[in-house]
Amino acid sequence: MTRFLPYATLAACVLSVLGVAGQQRPVFRGTTDTVPVFVTVTDRDGRLITTLTRDDFEVRDEGKLQPITQFDNTPQPIRLIVMLDVSGSMEGNLQVLRSAASQLFARLRPDDVARVGVFGQEITISPSFTHDPGELRAALPSAIAPDAPTPLWRGIDQALSAFGDADDKRAAILVLSDGKDSPPLSFRQRPVSQAEVIDRARREDVMIFAVGMRSRSSRPRQPAIGAGGLQAMLLADMPDPGLALVAQQTGGGYTEIRLGQDLDAAFAGVADELHSQYLLGFAPPKRDGKVHDIKVRVSKGGLKPRARESYVAPKE
Repeated sequence: MTRFLPYATLAACVLSVLGVAGQQRPVFRGTTDTVPVFVTVTDRDGRLITTLTRDDFEVRDEGKLQPITQFDNTPQPIRLIVMLDVSGSMEGNLQVLRSAASQLFARLRPDDVARVGVFGQEITISPSFTHDPGELRAALPSAIAPDAPTPLWRGIDQALSAFGDADDKRAAILVLSDGKDSPPLSFRQRPVSQAEVIDRARREDVMIFAVGMRSRSSRPRQPAIGAGGLQAMLLADMPDPGLALVAQQTGGGYTEIRLGQDLDAAFAGVADELHSQYLLGFAPPKRDGKVHDIKVRVSKGGLKPRARESYVAPKE
């Protein structure tokens, strides 16, 4: 399972990020002539590696080696949408959720912007992108309805729509959820599948990070009956397994918060990772409008790159 930074290294990384926060960095502008690939590189202990050069990387499109025409290892400005699960099972996690989101907002660089969204009885997203931590905190949920469902994929789909027109800043979504996707409650709500979310994020070059956690509803659970009942009760507390696949396919990271682990650190790890990625670019070898598989490798042993696994080629 892919994880963010080990918690012991987060403080050092945050100091590194804040140290460059005031500097101006070049902004990558993707075109139909370049396929952008953002890459996270970690060592065997999960520490971020940020000192590699262009020659340390290899990119293959459908198995064929491609020349790297763009390379940058400086932090790129981001547009981040934080989507928070406010289904009934998250009722006991509300204060933890608010604290973790506040930690994330405090780590935004001056050229980063964000919006806050929730999905439960309704799916809502704050009106506009902003860098103001106070404005972002004001958009956090203050209550959770105990009977609210988990419209997970519809929530992410609406977040994808919320990016609007093209922008120089890189688009990313952070999703926090503790449950399985709920079907629409009425015929007026269009169902959205996990596959649709992956396809759309791939077309629109949006990276999705996900944090899964166990449910903490304030309502008592019915006791389990037999081995099958116990297994069902345990699985009911687990996040949707599709979250990990969505993160993997779009190049984002996935982590699960278990009992005793720190959600604040997991959210801070997302900010650290987004500010510590390499940008690689290559010219699409075919302009056929089709999905192409890509693979990123690094030449130095003991290092693990993580990047999106496919893209949609431009059409002639």
